[in-house]
Amino acid sequence: MRIDLLLLDVDGVLVQYQRAQRVLHLAQALDVSADAVQAALYGSGLEAAHDSGALDGTTYLARLGELLGRTVDAQTWIAARQAASHPQDAVLQRLEHLQMPLAVLTNNGALMVQALPQLLPGLFPALHGRVFCSADFGLRKPQPAVFQRVLDVLQVAPAHTLFVDDLFANVRGARAAGLHAESVRDGRGLGKVLKRYAIL
Repeated sequence: MRIDLLLLDVDGVLVQYQRAQRVLHLAQALDVSADAVQAALYGSGLEAAHDSGALDGTTYLARLGELLGRTVDAQTWIAARQAASHPQDAVLQRLEHLQMPLAVLTNNGALMVQALPQLLPGLFPALHGRVFCSADFGLRKPQPAVFQRVLDVLQVAPAHTLFVDDLFANVRGARAAGLHAESVRDGRGLGKVLKRYAIL
């Protein structure tokens, strides 16, 4: 079995993400209530629109600012995302020593491409130009088509790609697209998967 690409999920694999921390950090940074931030991001459908690609990063931040009565810039948003994203060091240590090409596929909006180098600096520049979000394609995991779109861009065959995600629904979607795919939630799990596929 030849694996030419390791395709990675972000939340739940590379980082542990705590949405409540993000909401609280943004509320404190903007001097508004956490309830207001929660309503603006999730109650309004704004976050979903950004994740789907219906809103680009600039428009999303402008709309968020309008809802909160504040100016919200990209760095403030990224800082809140960073405060809520706790790197999985055991996973990252394994990845940083691999010679295998890496890429990322995450169900997030376009701003995540800007945020990830700050969240996971040890994986860059290896991931430069290789971070893909649901917003890029208007498709979300576990839809099989989103995996094929990423591999079309990278020019890698599904049969030569290994995808890891913490959610088995996404693993099933990747397998339906012809990729090898496994559930991973921590460094030990990743180590077992890499060994199984003879990726050293």
